[in-house]
Amino acid sequence: MATKINLIFDGKVFLPEDPVEFKPNTHVMATIEQIDTARNKKDSFIHTAMNIKLEGPEDWSERLEEYLYGTSDNAS
Repeated sequence: MATKINLIFDGKVFLPEDPVEFKPNTHVMATIEQIDTARNKKDSFIHTAMNIKLEGPEDWSERLEEYLYGTSDNAS
């Protein structure tokens, strides 16, 4: 069984970035490949939102309830 695990080297040992499902003292074999961390860096929400280039009415923030649910916040 092969499992891909991203690791971080702390100067002494390799540590998994996420929890692993191995029992303690399980023997494994690893092949180490250095990755470009800039490519794997998670983007912020603002960066993502700005890059998806959403199009819509200019008054989205003012009429959000109406656009989402078909009703207005001010409906009686």
